[in-house]
Amino acid sequence: MKHPVDAHVGKRIRHRRWMIGVTQQQLADKVGIKFQQIQKYETGMNRVSASRLWDISEALDVPISFFFEGLEGRVEKKEVEGDILADKEALALVRSYYAIPEEQRRRLFDLAKVLSASSAA
Repeated sequence: MKHPVDAHVGKRIRHRRWMIGVTQQQLADKVGIKFQQIQKYETGMNRVSASRLWDISEALDVPISFFFEGLEGRVEKKEVEGDILADKEALALVRSYYAIPEEQRRRLFDLAKVLSASSAA
């Protein structure tokens, strides 16, 4: 049975990998393992050792704490719910958003805030 923390860390690995457009094979090559092991990490079937998590954090250019965000005080027996980045469409949107030049991205963000505020009223 998977531990919920292992499942959460695996989801965070997968989300970061998707966000920066890296395949499982590319990540495995950077870390020096087979892509099947990355699959097992991402599903939470295998635990990620501390040294391997260090290598993955360097390959994905995030601090190790990134993989534990969202767990503070809420380790449950089921997976963390409400994870918007579990949706591939949401990830594609985030990736596209960050591909927009910064000044235009700020304007788009302001527009989204205005539109969401008017629909909530």
